[in-house]
This record gives sequence, C-alpha cells and structure tokens, in this order.
Amino acid sequence: MTIALFLLVLFAAMTVGVPIAFALMLTALALMVHLDFFDAQLLAQNVQAGFDSFPLLAVPFFILAGELMNAGGLSRRIIDLARAFVGHIPGGLGYVAIAASVMLASMSGSAIADTAALATLLLPMMRQQRYPEGTSAGLIASGGIIAPIIPPSMPMVIYGVTTNTSISKLFLAGIVPGLLMAVSLVLVWRRISRKEQLPVADKTSWAQRRAVLSSSIWALFMPVIIIGGLRLGLFTPTEAAVVAAVYALIVAMFVYRELSVAGLYRVFVDAARTTGVVMFLCGAATAASYMITLADLPNELAGVMGPLLQNPYLFMVVVAVFLLAVGMVMDLTPTILILAPVLAPLAAKAGIDPVYFGFVFIFIGCLGLLTPPVGTVLNVVAGVGGLRMEPVIRGVMPFLLVYVAMLALLIGFPAIVLQPLKWMF
Repeated sequence: MTIALFLLVLFAAMTVGVPIAFALMLTALALMVHLDFFDAQLLAQNVQAGFDSFPLLAVPFFILAGELMNAGGLSRRIIDLARAFVGHIPGGLGYVAIAASVMLASMSGSAIADTAALATLLLPMMRQQRYPEGTSAGLIASGGIIAPIIPPSMPMVIYGVTTNTSISKLFLAGIVPGLLMAVSLVLVWRRISRKEQLPVADKTSWAQRRAVLSSSIWALFMPVIIIGGLRLGLFTPTEAAVVAAVYALIVAMFVYRELSVAGLYRVFVDAARTTGVVMFLCGAATAASYMITLADLPNELAGVMGPLLQNPYLFMVVVAVFLLAVGMVMDLTPTILILAPVLAPLAAKAGIDPVYFGFVFIFIGCLGLLTPPVGTVLNVVAGVGGLRMEPVIRGVMPFLLVYVAMLALLIGFPAIVLQPLKWMF
C-alpha cells in the first residue's frame, strides 16, 4: 500500500506538469497523511537539512568551476589542443570531440556544461566540413555524458550524500569506465567516418602544436590538481570543488585574461541559478527520503523483491532495465534523489558492493540523458546547433547502443569497476 501511494502521488504530480521538487514535497506530505503523522515544522526542518550538508557544498563550486571554464577560455583551449593533435585524421573533428570530452570531464563534472561547450565550438566546424549533422550531434551528446563518470562528478557527489557512500571512492571508480566509454566512441566513430568518407583537415605543424599546448597548459593542470589531490588525500571532494573554482577563476581572469569583472558577475548569476534549482531539489528529496525511511519503504520493497535479492546478477539486470525506463522520462539528479535511497539498501541486502552499485546507478542515469522524450543532453545539442530533435535522436543511436553493451559488460564483470579501486586503496 505504501509503495503504491508513493508511486501514485509522485507520477501523478509529474504527469500534470508539477516540477520535480514540488512533486517530491507532495509525496512527503502524502506519506505523512498516510501515516497519520502530519507536521509542517518537521517537513520544513527536513527541507532545510537537505541544504545543510558540507559534502553537498561541492555541487555549487563545481557548477561555478564549469561556468568559469566556459566563460574564461579554458574549455576552448582544451578543444583547440585536441584539434591540433588529432584533427587531421579522417573524420578528425569527431576524434577532437571525444578527446575534448574526456579532458573537459576531468575538470567540470557537468554533462550539460561540457556538451554546451563542445556543441558551441565544434558543431559549426563539422557543419562547415559537411559532416552528417545528426551523427555529429549524436557524437557530441554521447561524449558529453562522460562528464558525470570521470571525476570530478556532481551526480556522484549527490549520490554519495544521499546514500552515505564514499564520494572519493565513487570518483575513483569512474576513471577506468570513463576511459572505456571514450574508446567505445572512437571505435564507433571510426566505422562511421570510413563509411561516410568524411573529409580530412590539414595537418597542424609541430610548431603550431607546441604553441597550442603551451597556451592550454594552465587548463591541463586543473584535472591534475583535482585528481592528484584526492588520490593523495590532500583535500576532500568538497575542498576539491573549491580548489577547482578558485583555480579556474585565477586562470580565467589573470592568466588568459578572457573574463572581465562584468563577465564574472554574469558567471556568478548563472551558477547561482543552477545551484538554486539543484539545492531545492536536494532539500525536497531529503524530506521525501525521511518519510520513505519512516514508512519503512525499503524493507517493504525488499519483501516484494525477495527472490531477486538471492541472485545479485539478476537483481542488477532488473534494476538496470527499470532505471533505463525511468531515465527516459526523468533527469539524472531527480532519479538519484528519488530512487537511490530506496534501491541502495536493497543492493546492500543482495550483497552488492555499495560503490559498484552507485557507479552503475549513475552510469545508467547518464544513458537517460541520451534517451527521448526528456534527453536533457540531446536537447542541449539540438538547441545549440539549431537542429530538429529527430536527426539528433537517429544520430545518437549507434553510440547509445554501444553504451548499453558496455552496461551489460559492467554488470557481468564488476571487477572492471572494483579492481582499480583495490589498486588505489
């Protein structure tokens, strides 16, 4: 009964167009009434508690770091660097997009910010060289979702706070799979570029490459500082976010000098707006999570899914299919906030490593960013490139299919995620 009420209120509210945060608040209220435990003050306290979290401070600072990178020229220099070294290969701009995706992912942790930067700079070049527009947009979108996988990652911060999972371990768990994502994109793009006989750009001279490398060296130091500091224990993920934001600010204003005081004001405003949305979501989700715990929803669900908990692989397959379906209609952050507190305890009962489950949860959520009708990253690419959604959806399908194959590999062989963690800890 409690499960049915939870799902009914949540999806009914979303169906009629209620924003996710308010839908979560309505769900918490419905559970309170159902348990005969209505208390407006308690609800407000839980919403406030959702904001009052030191680890969650990483989110606004990583958002700010991403905005500073795009406005201050760091993102553009990373793309220029990739273009200088691999742009001359047949279909070279596609390889540029993949290489730049990996480098940007190690700096910002935001799929939307990275995708917007890549689409703004690369789509006009691809259009000029007569690349297939839908496939080009699909590749950029597919590269953009590497951002939440390779550290630093805002979704991993939110998941870690929501489920009390080690954020540092989640960060490090994403390195190898993130690189495998890039390799899979290279293989698919290589086949597409040969089939389409895409044009070849002029090769950049070594003198030009040295100049581009010299210009981008300050941007390249950012992931070294973040990942190196986390690995050596010099700072926590929250402190790493602050370091990233301060470093991006210094480089943008005083090294590259592409960010003025007026521009800095606009960056702060944009970052504050995004932060407000995310933090309100976290507060509403905390209130809903409190009522979910009070209603003993995880144990009730465990009773329903009892047979699956005896077989971890079967449990992971069922959860993967469920999350893929949810990802088609819900964005990544709400998916984490709503479902992670319910599914993570079940995974623990099934004997699944919490870091491994958390990573797979986020990976599947990222695939949802590429699937219609919501497809947030697809909408970003289509909006920036002025494209209709239909060709973008067709163009992303080859890359999405190889990601689904990779998901099957991760479920079948958990060591891909867990073994690197054993080496690092």
